[in-house]
Amino acid sequence: MRAVQHVRNIGILAHVDAGKTTVTERVLYLTGATHRRGEVHDGTTVTDFDAQERERGITIFAAAVSCTWRDLRVNLIDTPGHVDFSDEVERSLRVLDGAVAVFDAVAGVEPQSEAVWRRADRHGVPRIAFVNKMDRAGADLDAALASIRERLHPAPLPVQFPIGREDGFTGVVDLLTMRALRWDDAGVLDDGPVPPELVAEAVRRRAALEEAVAGLHEQALEEFYAAGALSAATLRTALRELTLSGTAVVVLCGSAYRNRGIEPLLDAVADFLPAPEGDAGRPLSALVFKLAGRLAFVRVYTGTLRRGETVLDAGTGRRERIGRILRVQADRHTEAEQAEAGDIVAVAGLRGVRVGTTLCAPEAPILLEPPQAAQPLVSVAVESRRAGESERLATALARLVEQDPSLAVRTDAETGQRLLSGLGELHLQVAVETMRRAGLELAVGRPQVAYRERPASGVSGLVVRHVKQDGGAGQFAHVVLDVEPAEEDFVFASTVTGGRVPREFVRAVEAGCRDALGAGPLGGHPVQGLRVTLTDGATHVKDSSELAFRTAGRLGLRQALEQCRMVLLEPVAEVTVAVPEEWAGGVLGDLAARRGRILGTTSRPGAVVVSALVPLAEVFGYATRLRSRSQGRGTFTTRPAGYAPAG
Repeated sequence: MRAVQHVRNIGILAHVDAGKTTVTERVLYLTGATHRRGEVHDGTTVTDFDAQERERGITIFAAAVSCTWRDLRVNLIDTPGHVDFSDEVERSLRVLDGAVAVFDAVAGVEPQSEAVWRRADRHGVPRIAFVNKMDRAGADLDAALASIRERLHPAPLPVQFPIGREDGFTGVVDLLTMRALRWDDAGVLDDGPVPPELVAEAVRRRAALEEAVAGLHEQALEEFYAAGALSAATLRTALRELTLSGTAVVVLCGSAYRNRGIEPLLDAVADFLPAPEGDAGRPLSALVFKLAGRLAFVRVYTGTLRRGETVLDAGTGRRERIGRILRVQADRHTEAEQAEAGDIVAVAGLRGVRVGTTLCAPEAPILLEPPQAAQPLVSVAVESRRAGESERLATALARLVEQDPSLAVRTDAETGQRLLSGLGELHLQVAVETMRRAGLELAVGRPQVAYRERPASGVSGLVVRHVKQDGGAGQFAHVVLDVEPAEEDFVFASTVTGGRVPREFVRAVEAGCRDALGAGPLGGHPVQGLRVTLTDGATHVKDSSELAFRTAGRLGLRQALEQCRMVLLEPVAEVTVAVPEEWAGGVLGDLAARRGRILGTTSRPGAVVVSALVPLAEVFGYATRLRSRSQGRGTFTTRPAGYAPAG
């Protein structure tokens, strides 16, 4: 495949309130995509165009926008920062080629910024960093760099340092050009020489940058040893290659709210982040990664997507006609005749697609790996208050799940209630509010967490014989299983030798064991943390089949779990609370009362930051409690931290 050099597909990643939506708005304004600066605080942003986003002041849905910088078309996705909407980030990372990680200049690396960084690591997405809010009291670029180094572990390579501190922040010294970039109150850029009082610091920081790059890049090291310095061309080439490999991260700084630092950030996107790989000469392959109303957001990997053409839904075998192709600026759009390999566009008129659908040329079927949805952690019962609206509620729930695969709907076998499950309390609140705004009157139960079960002891040599004879072909399967606790969710192995259980029947036993994981013996909760080993077995010449061995595997694991000592697990969250020092004692006591385990406390300007592991069930309603304990001055964030024994 060849690179599409004139395109950049990038995401804006950050912790909630780090300023990524403001960064996006300034990019759109600076590139001419919008004609006024959108503000989060007054609900005028382009990317946070949903009514709930504007009311809550946070990004909920990943929004795709297109703009132009230099000779590039930049497809930019503003992703949510709140942990409850991390699946939106996951789906976006699946189709992105690069990202800008935004950090608060006071707080540095925060819990959710660390979480999205790890997600980007898993997807191999190269990043540059933008330390935002340099005009805030307590802003410290060097402290932010230290937190990147300590918590994220790549080598941070600052290519700028600030001119002025806090309210006096007016611009940056660019260490690549050794020029001073200043912005006035209207956001107009002035490019001039480095002020005399900053020359010595600029020389020192440039030398430190060259030395750091030489220590990471072999060709740069050779030039550094030979000449004692790096040329501008070598430095830029090395920075790009280190960025693409993930060895280091280029760091810039500024204040998006005050329109300072956006132009060099866009230049860094062009210079250091990769162009997409794609080949327009090959047959079409494209992935639907997001649904929003009637629009399907699509990343084209190969070939050309053309308006009016018929494409194949590779998963279902259905054919779809491409209606309108749109370049979207959140709630606005322009039409295009086609989209080539490497591009991200929206398509209107597709009827049966879902998130993860592969669209391809009918004559060249291909199935792309879909984004993986996170497992729901919290559930609420949802019922209609109006008689006769059950079918309408079912339709609304199905539409929600179709657009957001991290939501799930099931019917409780005992109560008959519909249960809506999601990644957190806010996630479910947004989903319920969406249905209410569509005209449904709903009764919603209290949030309930999703428990799990895990064996604390094992069973060896469990013999299972499944024999069924009711006329015609019978069923026969004989298996011997060992079950033991494991660190992984589920591991299956076979030590059977001599062909006593054919390979296809071994696979059937594994499938049967997976069937049994759905409901454990303690309370019917999903089971995790076990290893199953098939140690022996036998077959019948006529009556053995994959169905018989799958049944034996399912029945055998159920019997084994009933004999094991099982432990009930509950989801836990890492809670990070920031409060003024005078309220820290009350916060610590309240977290302990919520069965929290304190991980540590740190100080930063104006606040004490407390980290704790807390059962997720105890976090419900914590926002109200924290406000009352801190007179409205405390803030907190959460992120999933796995499961722990329920206490």
